[in-house]
Amino acid sequence: MNYLTLEKVTKTYGDKVLFKDINLHINRGDKVALVAQNGTGKTTLLRLIAGEEKGEGEHCKVLMHRDIRVGYLRQEPDFPDDWTVMETIFESENPLIKAIRVYEEALLYPKDEKNMQAALTRMEDLKAWDFEAKIKEILFKLNITELNKEVGTLSGGQRKRLALAKLLIDEPEFLILDEPTNHLDLDMIEWLEEYLRQASLTLFMVTHDRYFLERVCTFIVELDRETLHKYNGNYSDFLEKKATRFENEALEVEKARKLMKRELEWIRRMPKARGTKAKSRVDAFDKIKEKASARIQKQEIQIDIKGARLGSKILEVNYITKQYGNKVLIKDFFYKFKKNERVGIVGKNGVGKTTFLKLLTKEIRPDSGTVTIGGTVQFGHYTQDGIQVATDKRVIDVITDIAEYIPLEKGQKLTASQLLERFLFDKKHQQVLVSQLSGGERRRLYLLTVLMQNPNFLILDEPTNDLDILTLNVLENFLMDFPGCVLIVSHDRFFMDKLVDHLFIFEGDGIIRDYNGNYTEYRANKKLEDRTQEKAPKEKKAKTKSEEEKRRLTYMERKEFDRLEKELEKLEARKTELTEKFNDSNLSSEEIQKFSIELGQIKQEIDEKEMRWLELSELA
Repeated sequence: MNYLTLEKVTKTYGDKVLFKDINLHINRGDKVALVAQNGTGKTTLLRLIAGEEKGEGEHCKVLMHRDIRVGYLRQEPDFPDDWTVMETIFESENPLIKAIRVYEEALLYPKDEKNMQAALTRMEDLKAWDFEAKIKEILFKLNITELNKEVGTLSGGQRKRLALAKLLIDEPEFLILDEPTNHLDLDMIEWLEEYLRQASLTLFMVTHDRYFLERVCTFIVELDRETLHKYNGNYSDFLEKKATRFENEALEVEKARKLMKRELEWIRRMPKARGTKAKSRVDAFDKIKEKASARIQKQEIQIDIKGARLGSKILEVNYITKQYGNKVLIKDFFYKFKKNERVGIVGKNGVGKTTFLKLLTKEIRPDSGTVTIGGTVQFGHYTQDGIQVATDKRVIDVITDIAEYIPLEKGQKLTASQLLERFLFDKKHQQVLVSQLSGGERRRLYLLTVLMQNPNFLILDEPTNDLDILTLNVLENFLMDFPGCVLIVSHDRFFMDKLVDHLFIFEGDGIIRDYNGNYTEYRANKKLEDRTQEKAPKEKKAKTKSEEEKRRLTYMERKEFDRLEKELEKLEARKTELTEKFNDSNLSSEEIQKFSIELGQIKQEIDEKEMRWLELSELA
């Protein structure tokens, strides 16, 4: 079944063409990712598909199947600030969700028995218990626990998780997702990955998470030079097929250039009197010229900023502790950083990762312990908050406020304008106000402001958010060659695997474990440990359960067990009585024979009944 059809769709903003005459078809079960450079129209295309923007062009068609429900996850969700989390999640026309909302509200006032009974009856009538369990799983996995909190008090990351939870709970047939992994910790991302792989779900999303693209997607579409290219397969397939496309285009362009040369010679020789007869060939020449002038390779960001010299003493963390109220974030942590270290930091949201970075840079002080920074250390701190400049400032002014010239390797210098060009801000773009930049372009500009301050110890807090894959690739290559220390907090597993030597694992309750290896190695080991830990209790539980099943007696066995106890008491009493009779010297031979036979029978009967009693006692 076809869910979405785009035909001959064009979108422009002023003189800027984002895409022109693009076509796209998405069928049920397709999982499609959109890849493009920042500022080229990714979010605009999502908004257009979601019905929030209009396409342009005489033959433009945007057709969505009328019988399906569409859910759209925006980069920056917008909810009423005075709504509670519960009101936001359960705001829906779905009768199941309405029933669960009434039930959850009733739980807050358990003394109102009438209201509670009505809620329970409604849940039973709609058979909503399984769906309620699914909702609780989604909320638990996304760490949404404070349902009475007002949305206005939430951070940007909490709002994004709330929007994602609401979308998944609403269960639309077609999901449009703009950077769904932003603000999720690594456990959440891996859970979401598995959730979205369900065959019944249809997706169209923008994400820079390359492992996500690899494991979830069945198609990747690339918006390149105003055109949409579709690739069947996941991220690996995309890379292979894109390389092949570039090779083919290079051949085509080379052919076009040779043809253009011949046509140019003809145009120059052509008699003016025959111009009208050769109009079609002149028109063809214009098309050949356009093709021959095509640029095959995109611009690439160049980062070759010189780093300051780093001395032998770098950064020492001496048994620091930090807590807020009763919550311990860091406890007695000790570490001495070495030259050229590449350290990754992982842990759930809220365990203290950002606080730890602020302690290292002395933005905040520890409750106990000390942080000693070497004399030559110059931090470059890329924070989650992003660029903090006036939005009415021009891009070029942001850079010149830091420096007019930037030192490069080998004694060279670069002007602020030239540096911006290397970061894909051309001269026209340099005059644009910061407020007019896309989210990814702002991140790219912020990254430049951090790097150009000549740091030798980079601290990067979620640097991959909103950056396109091209920028990520170049940033990764720069960091691999960076002549200093790098400390990274990131939910981008590909980024971490490519760069870090070891990890600081924030396990909660102030515990930080130093793990020698990258993220994928850590997760593989952790899963193995978890399985081992789960297996032992399960085996013990299975054994205990088995024993419990054996101990269970039927009603008749219980009666038999009680009867045997009474019979054995009587038999033991008779055995004692007979034994004592043998002490009587006046017994006749007939009596001795009679009592001996009876005693033998009693002993045999006692043995048999004791065996049966023992069997039943094990079950009891």
